[in-house]
Amino acid sequence: MCKSLGLKELIAIAIGGMVGGGIFTILGISVSMIGSLAPFAIVLGGLIAFFAAYAYVKLGVYYKDEGATYAFFQRTYPNSHLAASFIGWYTIFGYISTLALYAYTFSSYTISGTEFAHNELMRKCFAIIIIWIFAFINLWSVKGMGKLEDAMVYAKLAILFVISMMLIYADNNMDLKTFYKTVGNDLERINHIDILIVASITFVAYEGFQLVINGVKEMDSPEKNIPRAIYISLLLVATIYFIISLSSIIAIPVDDLIQNKEYALAFGAEKVMGAFGRDLVIIGAILATSSAISSTMFGSSRQMARIADDRYLPNILCKRKGTIPTYAILAMAITASVLILVGGLRLILEFGSITFLFVSLLMAIANFKIRHLTNSSTLMGITTIIGLVIGAVLIVWYEYQTRPEQMIFILAIYIILSLCAWGYAYVASKSKLF
Repeated sequence: MCKSLGLKELIAIAIGGMVGGGIFTILGISVSMIGSLAPFAIVLGGLIAFFAAYAYVKLGVYYKDEGATYAFFQRTYPNSHLAASFIGWYTIFGYISTLALYAYTFSSYTISGTEFAHNELMRKCFAIIIIWIFAFINLWSVKGMGKLEDAMVYAKLAILFVISMMLIYADNNMDLKTFYKTVGNDLERINHIDILIVASITFVAYEGFQLVINGVKEMDSPEKNIPRAIYISLLLVATIYFIISLSSIIAIPVDDLIQNKEYALAFGAEKVMGAFGRDLVIIGAILATSSAISSTMFGSSRQMARIADDRYLPNILCKRKGTIPTYAILAMAITASVLILVGGLRLILEFGSITFLFVSLLMAIANFKIRHLTNSSTLMGITTIIGLVIGAVLIVWYEYQTRPEQMIFILAIYIILSLCAWGYAYVASKSKLF
């Protein structure tokens, strides 16, 4: 029987998950850290994502389980309640951080053309309002939402393409010769470790490729289409990110990108192309973040309910109204709102990157453990583990050097998550239900 998801649909799902506002957010922050080298660091972040994807692909083809991250780790360590609980808690909070990031980006671009553009409190309030709007949409009904996904994905890709072309052919801030000279100067001026740090931070912009695996029961030939969809989508997204970041730096003064990093692309487009360019970027950002918020809340709330079914999260989270996990959606909205309220853009971005680097590291370790079953390369497995460890360490080290109080806050979150995961694992190990 022919399944409903072919290669084209799977690529759309992966791209839709990745291009969810990431490029609109990471551009200004990356440029503020390493200047004209930002496009190359963003592509390097894609290389890190490729190594992480290798483990997901191998485990996805082997297990063919729509539970993806949580299910893979649980099935690889079937006798460890601690392993299941930890991967469950970290995966869910990784999704919550991306939810907060998308909402923050939505808010930043929506108010970028108003008098509140630089008002942090208004940005946070509007981001929280957006979270709850999509929470109520998910609580009310999900019928018909899936039908719009392909159209929204390709529409935002088209907008990004148009923006890139307009920036390339605009009255540029610098020509290619000047750009090459600027890159050379930045290579001499900037510590090369900072390039790796930015690459690690931008890893979160590639999060979402694993959503392909959630559709394994509805796809044709998962053995072929899982790796094809994930690798092709990663290549396409890295190319898109590189083109738009490169064209932005060539067309827009670096100081403008840095000063307005929360909505750098909209501000720069307005300066180069006028109100039309600004509005086009805002539409693209809103479209990208809207689809990402909705799909992230939809998918991750159901994964949260499944983990709660296994008693590694509060039992109330698995309760449903029909097929809708009501309390899981509410819990995600509340937690994402708190994260937005207490943290700024950079904290949310870095927390999300560290979390997904750590979760991807656990996937790499799981794949390495059963590499003889997944037909994985030992060298590739070791390289992936080392690369992900280095990425996570670099972000933590950067936080310690530049914003120690923020690092303490992030570590406090992880300590709380770890204690909760340990507590639920302990209760599960003592329960007769297991």
